[in-house]
Amino acid sequence: MKKYIIACTLLAVLGGNHLTASAQTKAWPDSIGINDLPSIPFLPDPLVLDEGKKDIPIITQKQWYKKRDGIRGQYQHWISGSVPPPPETFHVKVLREKTEGGVKLQMAELSFGPGYKAKMTVELMIPLSAKALPVFMTQWNHRGWAQVAVRRGYISCVYAGADVKDDTKNYNEIFAGYDFATLMKRAWGASRVIDYLYQLPEVDTARIALTGHSRNGKQSLMAAAFDKRIKAVVSSSGGTGGESTFRWSDERFDSESLEEITRNFPHWFSPRLHWFAGREQKLPVDQNSLMSLIAPRGLMLVSAITEEQGNPWGIGQSYQSVKKVYHFLKADAKIAILLRRGRHQHAARDVEDFIDFFDYIFGRSHKAPENKLYYDYSFEKWEQLSGESIDPLKFPVGKKAVSVQQDSIRNKVCWLLGDEPSGVPSETLLSSLLKKNSTYPDDYLEEVISESSLPAGIKKMSVGPYTPLGDDLWGNIYFPAGSVTEDSVSGKLPLVIYLHEYSYATGYHRRSIPFFRRLIEKGFAVLALDMAGFGTRVDEALHFYDRYPRWSLLGKMVSDTRDVINDAYTRMPFIDTGKIYVAGYSLGGTVALFAAALDTRVKGAAVVSAFSSFRNDNKGTEGIRHYAALHGLIPRLGFFIGHEDRIPVDFDEILSCIAPRSLLIIAPKRDRSHSIERVQKIVSPVSALYQQKQAGDKLTFEQPDTCNGFPDRLQQEVTGWMSENAKQQDP
Repeated sequence: MKKYIIACTLLAVLGGNHLTASAQTKAWPDSIGINDLPSIPFLPDPLVLDEGKKDIPIITQKQWYKKRDGIRGQYQHWISGSVPPPPETFHVKVLREKTEGGVKLQMAELSFGPGYKAKMTVELMIPLSAKALPVFMTQWNHRGWAQVAVRRGYISCVYAGADVKDDTKNYNEIFAGYDFATLMKRAWGASRVIDYLYQLPEVDTARIALTGHSRNGKQSLMAAAFDKRIKAVVSSSGGTGGESTFRWSDERFDSESLEEITRNFPHWFSPRLHWFAGREQKLPVDQNSLMSLIAPRGLMLVSAITEEQGNPWGIGQSYQSVKKVYHFLKADAKIAILLRRGRHQHAARDVEDFIDFFDYIFGRSHKAPENKLYYDYSFEKWEQLSGESIDPLKFPVGKKAVSVQQDSIRNKVCWLLGDEPSGVPSETLLSSLLKKNSTYPDDYLEEVISESSLPAGIKKMSVGPYTPLGDDLWGNIYFPAGSVTEDSVSGKLPLVIYLHEYSYATGYHRRSIPFFRRLIEKGFAVLALDMAGFGTRVDEALHFYDRYPRWSLLGKMVSDTRDVINDAYTRMPFIDTGKIYVAGYSLGGTVALFAAALDTRVKGAAVVSAFSSFRNDNKGTEGIRHYAALHGLIPRLGFFIGHEDRIPVDFDEILSCIAPRSLLIIAPKRDRSHSIERVQKIVSPVSALYQQKQAGDKLTFEQPDTCNGFPDRLQQEVTGWMSENAKQQDP
């Protein structure tokens, strides 16, 4: 069988025909001291001093002030670039001024800095009033928002710190010696506008609010974090580098990674930030650190739960982290989160919500934010809900040798996944659904998916809601166009069931079609569905453990996958049941391995960045807290934190349950989430087992010298491997 090898330097280390990349990985290039920074796999804790070293809890205001100053310095050094001190004086030139409809309109140009060369244009909309009014600040391209704020009784202030009009472009030349990047330049420019607002008698300086959308949301957070005169701020869909942290916007989340954002917009942030791509755990501070600087002033994080570059889980994690600082400063009511429906773009309803928040913070309204979270899981909550109490010391230390007793291992896997409720299978045949030209079951799904026209050569069958997959599940089956005749599928096709990554906002829909196209060109049908808690099924996560307290979310994902496998066997006459495969990246790969281990009808599995070791990968990574605490996937693992060696089953045993069926494992060497050394130790005994079963050629283990991800070249590897395996199954 042909081997698909992608690393540059290869050594035969597993014996037989197994090829794997050399265990030696070149050190990261490091000219700015990143390698010497401590690894912080979770979000940096704003209430801990000397994190990653001494980890001193903050319990006094004095300690917090020290931490706050440290965050400011670290953020400017690594992320935003440094800013000059505020200018001592500035000049104002009124460009035009008039009053109409009870509102004074003024356009002014501010001049400041060396030789007064730095400029900032500002438009003010001042309702005529006998008393000072609060201020609603935003950027030049959000004038429509400003108009709404005027009707709500605010002075609106629009400043030229946006793509359409940016007066800050030449600030680096004017303020020599300061390396602030574009977003921080605009944020610093907003502060110069506040200098002017403080000179106006119409302004209530105790009630100045700032907001912005997308990249303007990012700069709004920076401005508020570094200027305490801003008393409330709303970041609207700021995404990565806004309300989303860099750590939890990497490739696993299919949003906008640090690598992607610094490649596409290198001027937004300090050039130093790019060096953290793939090793985000080395960042001393992150966006939650920046937002903690805003406390105890008003802060609201806003995003659409289904926008392509969003991450409602990650934003919720930011909120929970920063909320601890607000609690420490006795300002719990000053922080809010709004996860709205829709996609990235905004509408009038959104700015009305922002102003509602400002009114609440400024004491103009008693309407408190709802602060609904779609992912509110914690191990402690689950423990109380389930009533479970497991003593890890009653479990034996895990054996080093891989057991060949697959039934025993499967029982342990099922125990780990929780108590699955009894269910019944679907029965309706799916062969006639092409004739119905099915659309999405409701507008919400349409809103999430937004699937453009398919590439030539691909046909699609949408399944659901009256003839669903599994337990009332919606999904799509993609076919080679040449296999469809008169609205039916001719012949029997090999099937790949694709399982997606941690793409909370979009499920499988955002970037999967190119991969599907490759498989379809090789003659496969591809079945894809969103897993529970993701994309079109985002609502299922919030109350899952209220409904199934002794099951697990990963157990549900595995069960759904097995239901789809059963559907392929019993309800899809156009599928070759001898050629059903599962494939997945990141979380999808993990689910694929569990499903293949438990269901022998799966003929092969291909996974990328899917696992490490439950028992032995807890230093410098998220470890089992990833499953038990962060994502709420396998709560029972939470009882074993600190006793990982007693976890009843590990991935070597899970993989052994797939033997001797075909298995492709791609484990990038620079995957910060999974120690490559631990992955190698997991795979080594499994390789020996395959050899023992005379199936050494059925296991392929590749270790590219890359970071966690599923780029085109790895998609090609998986496609080639799938094609070769399907040919092997031919008589």
